[in-house]
Amino acid sequence: MAQEAVNVNEEVLLGEEIGHARLITLNQPRKLNVISSRVVSLLADYLEKWEKDDNAELVLIKGAGRAFSAGGDLKMFYDGRNQKDCCLEVVYRMYWLCYHIHTYKKTHVAITNGITMGGGASLMVPLKFSVVTEKTVFATPEASIGFHTDCGFSYIHSRLPGHLGEYMALTGARLTGKEVVAAGLATHFVPSEKLGELEKRLVSLKSGNESAVKSAIEEFSVEVQLDENSFLNKQSIIDECFSKETVAEIIESFEAEAKKEGNGWIGPVLKWLKRSSPTGLIITLRSIREARKQSLPECLKKEFRVTINILRTVASEDVYEGIRALTIDKDNAPKWNPSSLDKVEDEKIDLVFQPFNEDLELHIPKKEECRWDGKYENSAYSTLKVIE
Repeated sequence: MAQEAVNVNEEVLLGEEIGHARLITLNQPRKLNVISSRVVSLLADYLEKWEKDDNAELVLIKGAGRAFSAGGDLKMFYDGRNQKDCCLEVVYRMYWLCYHIHTYKKTHVAITNGITMGGGASLMVPLKFSVVTEKTVFATPEASIGFHTDCGFSYIHSRLPGHLGEYMALTGARLTGKEVVAAGLATHFVPSEKLGELEKRLVSLKSGNESAVKSAIEEFSVEVQLDENSFLNKQSIIDECFSKETVAEIIESFEAEAKKEGNGWIGPVLKWLKRSSPTGLIITLRSIREARKQSLPECLKKEFRVTINILRTVASEDVYEGIRALTIDKDNAPKWNPSSLDKVEDEKIDLVFQPFNEDLELHIPKKEECRWDGKYENSAYSTLKVIE
């Protein structure tokens, strides 16, 4: 497993116990609170401990600095590119954790005041309550760098109105706090200057009663009014274009709409689409389309195998080229291979989605009394050397 650098003087995640409330702070502000292997490990430990603790009734999650979380630690993946499956453990643990966040038994609240992207958004959207502000910037842009919409987002995006999910995943659209609420991806909008008071109010409840928590948040929240030019007001165009069967057909339809009067907003979106990894776009669209007929456990198992196969470069090395261009060399000039949609081979995409042997799949517990079973250390991966 890849080892990321840890500053011994700065724990990456902090856990506090205040009465009946439990507070998690993502604590790498200089790194925009990226999700590293240690973050995943600590978060899983705290959530399991507190779900089993009768004195813990309410869990709050927030980020230090100007980000909630910018998502996975891309440098960790890049540094492990030449060591087979060195990131498999953290990937397994993260997807297993995603299931438990979606199905958590205690009331949990995310306070997202800043950048919330990719895997970072998976620590917000599934929670019973999620608070955003005017500083929130939300996006799931993984496809653009040769990856895919993961951490449960094939499930989440596939259940958004119409084909909004496909649009957000393929274009990496950035949403404001107001748009996040309007899209149904957060429950409340609270002005950032009121967050301190909100946190104190929630901790003072001494209860995790959902009605009480909702009422407390609503003391500080305000109704959202979308800006006139928000893409959420373009749902009919989005549905018309992003309902097409293939990425190529989506782009062709979108280009036709761009030529119509009043659709100037489409140009920059098209530019982003055309600069994105062809392989990443095709994998992402297929994953979301499959998710429409899949349960949450099925989606997470699929996303786990897709992630591992992408990191193994089964279909392409684009994910490492995308990370290089974005965060390593920062030249923003990736050289995709295959270079265009028509050169992506269906057979290789099929391999990315091909199921693993049962003992090598992500293990999600089927019985409630065993819901914290299936950990990485009890999986075949922890004792067996995986051979292709």
